Amino acid sequence: MKRTLHLPCSIVLNNKIQEVAQLNEFVIDVCATVHINDEVTSYIGLAVEEAVVNVMSYAYPYGRKGKIDIRAYTTDGRLTFEISDTGMPFDPTAAGNPDTSLSTQERPIGGLGIYLIRKYMDHMDYKRVGDRNVLSLSKNLTNPL
Repeated sequence: MKRTLHLPCSIVLNNKIQEVAQLNEFVIDVCATVHINDEVTSYIGLAVEEAVVNVMSYAYPYGRKGKIDIRAYTTDGRLTFEISDTGMPFDPTAAGNPDTSLSTQERPIGGLGIYLIRKYMDHMDYKRVGDRNVLSLSKNLTNPL
């Protein structure tokens, strides 16, 4: 069920894959609040999920507990999801795009998540602030497709 949220808003997740359902509900509610249609909401949801699952899977050494903060806000005609964590430094904006002309057998593992984020979001920015990774994913609200 879609809820109307007041932006800015946030959610804090543990680095456990089981918490992705809460993330998906949060993204759906945020997108409904700013009147984004279901198709674009699904693209945004996929991009945000890819980013958060990457943090859950790789930012913290195996078995180490950690929190992931996701903040949603609008500014300058953009909806932004800011994802931050205290895991190992990683700049996804520095990663290259995979060669999608190769078959799945020929292509090395990894990189498709970042490719999908670039494809479905209009802007991606990374910075390291103190001990935190801060990844911002933005979508234009004036022309979201």
